Amino acid sequence: MSLPRLTSEDVTTDRSTRQAQLKWVIVVDETLPAGRAANAAACMAAAVGKALPHLLGPDGKDASGAVHPGLPWAGCTVLAADAETLREVRAKAAAKDEILIVDMPESAQTSRVYDEYLDALAATGEDGLNPCGISVVGPRNRIDRLVGRLGLLH
Repeated sequence: MSLPRLTSEDVTTDRSTRQAQLKWVIVVDETLPAGRAANAAACMAAAVGKALPHLLGPDGKDASGAVHPGLPWAGCTVLAADAETLREVRAKAAAKDEILIVDMPESAQTSRVYDEYLDALAATGEDGLNPCGISVVGPRNRIDRLVGRLGLLH
């Protein structure tokens, strides 16, 4: 896996997210309760923000002068899929260049201590991770091919 090439010059805040060369999607397990799905999406989004800081646009001020932190200028679509499709998307993404993959195994949601999560992760093969979600960021055409048939999370 290699990170998408993204610099401050690639930031396109003056155009539609559909025109951005970069695409970001989060796919969560469609069987998760709403709270767990939201948790998975939020946690993966935090990791994406850390890995690709240029994905966040500049801070903005409202009319009263209050500052609002920058949000992703490329947008982020949240989709739903079954567990097997999540595994397939991850495997296909891992075989491509310039795609950031952030996933959330079930053990990340069931562990209350981060070190316990890391221990569980280290003791589990890829086939046993039981994904709650996966986030992929990369060139629009590659991401579209990975998730084009998936529907929005309801």
